[in-house]
Amino acid sequence: MFENLSDKLERAFKVLKGEGKITEINVAETLKEIRRALLDADVSFQVAKKFTDDIKQKALGENVLNSVSPGQTLIKITHDELTQLMGGDKADIKLSGNPTVILMSGLQGSGKTTHSGKLAHFLKTKKGKNPLLVACDIYRPAAIDQLHVLGEQVGVDVYSEREVQDAVGIAKRAIAHAKQNGNSVVIIDTAGRLAIDEKMMTEIAAVRDAVKPDEILFVVDSMTGQDAVNTAKAFNDRLNFDGVILTKLDGDTRGGAALSIRSVVDKPIKFVGTGEKMEALDIFYPQRMADRILGMGDVVTLVERAQEQFDAKEARRIQERIAKNKFSFNDFLGQLQQIKKMGNMKDLMGMIPGVGKALKDVDIDENAFKGIEAIIYSMTPDEREHPEKINGQRKARIAKGSGTTIQDVNRLMKQFEDTRKMMRMMQDKGQMMKMMRNMPNMRR
Repeated sequence: MFENLSDKLERAFKVLKGEGKITEINVAETLKEIRRALLDADVSFQVAKKFTDDIKQKALGENVLNSVSPGQTLIKITHDELTQLMGGDKADIKLSGNPTVILMSGLQGSGKTTHSGKLAHFLKTKKGKNPLLVACDIYRPAAIDQLHVLGEQVGVDVYSEREVQDAVGIAKRAIAHAKQNGNSVVIIDTAGRLAIDEKMMTEIAAVRDAVKPDEILFVVDSMTGQDAVNTAKAFNDRLNFDGVILTKLDGDTRGGAALSIRSVVDKPIKFVGTGEKMEALDIFYPQRMADRILGMGDVVTLVERAQEQFDAKEARRIQERIAKNKFSFNDFLGQLQQIKKMGNMKDLMGMIPGVGKALKDVDIDENAFKGIEAIIYSMTPDEREHPEKINGQRKARIAKGSGTTIQDVNRLMKQFEDTRKMMRMMQDKGQMMKMMRNMPNMRR
């Protein structure tokens, strides 16, 4: 996400770092490089020019030329302008109706149906709502089937009428169904097309007028670049939507759509799709995204994802088992599975300041945990609970059963034992204090 833009912005700021003295000339050169970086990221020329003009105005106003660290001052101004360009503050979804009606719009292939399912999952798990998905794509039977599959995956009911060719009627009856069955949110998935056409626009406008949604969301594929912005403008002119869901942001290293949409249509990005899983829908925080673009990481999001997966009750249970020296491979496996639920590993590592840049060219295998899991699953329940029983003969059997080598099993056993020791040390505060007291003696 934004890899190319981040690299080019870093190079732009090096123009300043390499100079012994900061002048208006090399500040202008930096801004020229920033504008070029934005254009390469598929940001429109008008947006890129206004962005750098605003930075220049504020930079001269902040007296960057005479500041103690002009490079850092200019980075801060650029960060603040990036945040404003993407909307300033996060924009919440409106959940005021009874039921709340959300109308999903967008082109075919943008991820509209998938993100209807993701939004239902988000509202159910994060907001405590009881959503109903509504299949109003009356032209593609596969879209109805897809919505039913997604509904089953996330545990949400789906309303559809397969033989009816009346999107407005289906939407109205779905809302009546929701009221009767206690659904607090209705998410209407509408028909998309391969290109904007009058028939599609007329139909979705008719659905909007009939159901008067509390929220209209426009779903757009970030990888279509500047076309995404043009499509957003066409939809907004007709529908006056409330916000944007930007999909496939994990697959776009340029990110121009994220930077341009707010300026062009003056509507906020509310959510971003960051992966294929149903959990991979994040609230869009402009400031956090600016942090990531400028290589500052995103620790807040990383902590939030961890808190979602690691509940307090499970943490206490693990703590008790560590204290009793009973931390087992079953516990270890449970921790691995919780980490996997947090999302794409490279994306997670990129949230740590400085790490994203270091991992830019590193290929992190998403199946990295599979070998570890295979070894653990090849153990008997007794061996998982009592690792000390695993001798040479058992290791040979485990290696054969998991399709690995005895060396792989030995390596995992050592890593597990080291983890256990570290956890015990963290638990034993007295031992930690003793170690700290002895540190001066260790230097002698």
